[in-house]
Amino acid sequence: MSKQTTDTDVAFISALAELLNKNDLTELSVKREYGEDDSLEVRVVKQANVVTVTAAAPAPVYHAPAASAAAPAPAAPEDPAQHPGAVTSPMVGTIYLSPEPGAAAFVTIGATVSAGQTVLIIEAMKTMNHIPAPKSGVVKRILVEDGSPVEYGAPLMIIE
Repeated sequence: MSKQTTDTDVAFISALAELLNKNDLTELSVKREYGEDDSLEVRVVKQANVVTVTAAAPAPVYHAPAASAAAPAPAAPEDPAQHPGAVTSPMVGTIYLSPEPGAAAFVTIGATVSAGQTVLIIEAMKTMNHIPAPKSGVVKRILVEDGSPVEYGAPLMIIE
């Protein structure tokens, strides 16, 4: 492919991403044919973002002398990516919790893992990448579903 075709492809992919957002789609697949043995296949997927909500400071409440105190504001939910035991994705890909379909999962909630032990697989570009536990501990939470897409840096599980 020439540089001009590559620039055109980049513009085409950007237009697909814009179309995805504009029409509130979650996935878009397109195959573009250039010739007999030359084509471009593009799959654009919008990852569901983890939304964290922080409680705003309550407005000042003025009470009459006999009024009761206001209830405290609820605590903000924890962001799993900020947890010290978070295992995050080192790449973009598809998560698999077991070595093959129908097999037992590498780990389950409550399982004890050793540093370096495979805890899941991320498929990227048709390559199965084993993701090791960064430290020894107990699996407290699994934050992804088998077969779901993940982005770089997304929290996958919590090990404490």
